[in-house]
Amino acid sequence: MRAGYLQFSPARSDVPSNLRLIEASLEKAGADLVVLPELALTGYLFATREALENVAEPVPGPSTERLACLCRRERLSIVCGMAERSRGKVYNAAVVVGPDGVVGTYRKSHLFSSEKALFDPGDSGFLVFDVDGARVGVLVCFDWIFPEAARTLALAGADVIAHPSNLVLPFAQDAVVTRCLENRVFWILANRTGEETEGTAHWTFTGKSRIAAPWGEVLVQSDAAATCLAAAAIDPLRARDKHATPENDLFADRRTDLYRLR
Repeated sequence: MRAGYLQFSPARSDVPSNLRLIEASLEKAGADLVVLPELALTGYLFATREALENVAEPVPGPSTERLACLCRRERLSIVCGMAERSRGKVYNAAVVVGPDGVVGTYRKSHLFSSEKALFDPGDSGFLVFDVDGARVGVLVCFDWIFPEAARTLALAGADVIAHPSNLVLPFAQDAVVTRCLENRVFWILANRTGEETEGTAHWTFTGKSRIAAPWGEVLVQSDAAATCLAAAAIDPLRARDKHATPENDLFADRRTDLYRLR
């Protein structure tokens, strides 16, 4: 399959503008799967919970329907970070959308910094979705720092991990290569660019989106500031071979009798 990411700086609280940019950028994208950044429809910083609720949407909802129309037109699937409103709660979520509509939704498990004051903790668990025959697991931004998250997806059969992000820590991009090596999966990191300020909060986002392979190779990477669509050809079936050497299968060799994870 041809997998890619769209790196850009979302306009804060301007869902229509961000949707227009996504639609224009993915016209004739020539990809089977494209990952967008975390909170790609709304931007990141909000002064209050009320301000966040004003731009959050249900899933399915108006924005996911527009994304589904785009998927039908361009014959692709999208993983898009968004603020999801559901039963009085608001989640930092990532929705998987295909030509037939919403495939599923993942809600961020590990909230970062001031997100804890605005979003409800994710309750979806770690999910794997079928996307054109590939098994695609989803994480959102800070989930990357917890190795259990990626390992849980890999043990559930994920070939590819889609990773919508608003990364600010300088070492995250390199760390996802380690996650690929640990779990023998492909990784699509879609990070945003630009800066946001709200009151005393200020974040500079690091860009450098990348696609990495199970053997640790970075197949494509963007710079820190570019607005760009990038893609690479991947074979998800290669992620199902967990051998580090002919004698060592990374999953079969696990010593679960010795591990103490709690």
